[in-house]
Amino acid sequence: MLVEILTVLTAVLALGWLRQAVAAWCGVPALPDLTRLPEALHASAMGEAPQVTVVVPACNEEESIETTLRSLLASSGVRLHIVAIDDRSTDRTGELMEIVAAEAENAGTPHWLEIIHNCELPAGWLGKTHALALGAERASSPWLLFTDGDVRFDPQAVGRAVRFAELEKADHLVLIFTLEFEHAMEAAILAAFHVLSQWNIRLWKVADPKARDFFGAGGFNLARRDVYEALGGFSALRMEVLEDLRLGWKVKRAGYAQRVVLGPGLVRIRWIQGALGIVGLLEKNGFAVSRFNILLGLLGLLGLAIQVFLPLAAIASLSWAVIPGVLVYLFIGFTYLAGRRITQVPPWLAVLFAPASAILLFAVARSMFLALVRGGVLWRGTLYPLKELKRNAGRGW
Repeated sequence: MLVEILTVLTAVLALGWLRQAVAAWCGVPALPDLTRLPEALHASAMGEAPQVTVVVPACNEEESIETTLRSLLASSGVRLHIVAIDDRSTDRTGELMEIVAAEAENAGTPHWLEIIHNCELPAGWLGKTHALALGAERASSPWLLFTDGDVRFDPQAVGRAVRFAELEKADHLVLIFTLEFEHAMEAAILAAFHVLSQWNIRLWKVADPKARDFFGAGGFNLARRDVYEALGGFSALRMEVLEDLRLGWKVKRAGYAQRVVLGPGLVRIRWIQGALGIVGLLEKNGFAVSRFNILLGLLGLLGLAIQVFLPLAAIASLSWAVIPGVLVYLFIGFTYLAGRRITQVPPWLAVLFAPASAILLFAVARSMFLALVRGGVLWRGTLYPLKELKRNAGRGW
């Protein structure tokens, strides 16, 4: 009897992954690639260079902030007002910002780098949302680009993205960045994270106004300033842990035009450092995905556990359940292959899906456990009370 139940459950999971694979094979090719649209995105085709205010919040980013700011200052085909916020850093972040700003002024760059040194966090704010709001307040450009202090930009990245958004009449655009890896397990975790996320957010459906799918990414959130202001800006997201994703949710929910584009190599970041690097990254975000709802969080953990252990149990049973168990991994591999344009990860890493997903399971469970034990989310040295986070979380997705 147990074998029959195991076979049926694994078969259902296999059918689910078959559906995901087919959807990805049909949908991913529809995502525009900015590196493959040269004629439409030439600066000369749009006349005067577009103006963009780039907001770069940074807290203790001394290892990367110089590279980020210098890569933005090298941008071509666009005029940038870069607002870099040194948000209560205890290292040399602010000092390095000032050095880059002085160099830029002496070099006569067409871009303007403005530095804000923020020393206090007002009550009722998360550090990052407050820093983002401070930067946005300085903006006068028609476009706002929100990014992070550890991102590297190709000179054409911002210009191409803005011109594509103008051509498409988009109100919000997310450029999928290229993640850099040093180990296969880092890439395997990214791939597992991507295909599991696809069950809830289909990137190729984000542009469809009738679809529920939405997206936002902290490394490259480009929005029209008037749309950002109409939505209340980050003042309306003061205690939002997932501020980038929630901004995308608000844009889509309000009926504005949203686009997701690819651009291999245009924006780079080393997101996961080491096989367990994702554990620290998800400490802040893992529980927030369920809007700090314990029941929803437990259901999410159960679903992730099923993805990790059910096909393994089916294969280990050495019964008829082996067939759907193998099919699960086969269809996961096809989903990896279909999404390679997004992740840049080879499909053979599907063999590491179980351990990679197990690490994600542990990271999310740890995030939930620590938040409940601490009574809040501890991030960058500040504890944000769980009651306040839950009160401001608002509706679900």
